[in-house]
Amino acid sequence: MNHKHSQLTLSVQRRISRDDLESVVAQGALVGNRIPRDFFIAAGAGQSDLAIHAGSYHLALKDAGIESYNHITYSSILPAIANEIERPQTYVHGSVMEGIAAVAHASNGERATAALIYGWLFDPEGKKYGGLVCEYNGNAEEAESEESLRESLQELYNNGYTDLKLYDIKFISRSLVPEKRHGTALVALCFVNYLFPAGRPDINR
Repeated sequence: MNHKHSQLTLSVQRRISRDDLESVVAQGALVGNRIPRDFFIAAGAGQSDLAIHAGSYHLALKDAGIESYNHITYSSILPAIANEIERPQTYVHGSVMEGIAAVAHASNGERATAALIYGWLFDPEGKKYGGLVCEYNGNAEEAESEESLRESLQELYNNGYTDLKLYDIKFISRSLVPEKRHGTALVALCFVNYLFPAGRPDINR
């Protein structure tokens, strides 16, 4: 180990820890939580005799056209600014793709069904408030998965959003019965950009 480098790093860490946080903040930019905006829908299925993660799952991503992203999965809330777009024609290999996804795996002869449902919330004046998403990962037929998701979406709506109206509901699914050892079906709502609101949070919290 380079002892000079180690001593310098330790010194910097100690110096910053003694600095007043206000002076550190003053030299940087503070932003609020980023808000996802434009998104596209992708769906795919794959099967493999070798494995799930590096096999059928990867092939399902490939079928969906999103295999060269690194994926991070969100929970099930859409901001008001979210907007569906056409799939981008190009992207950087290894870039990060964040979104809401349903993924189902199955063995040979069994069914894997992945599905999403989402709808938009509007206030009494007709202004978009945001959206709700539900995911299905299982072995039901697609029609059954849709019925299940509509019930789930209604439950979400009934528990916290009944002062708003739920409209423009959309259902997307992908299903397969693999002939090989492993099968994967997936549907993903994929964000491509974000709004970074300016903000100055209370540093004492």
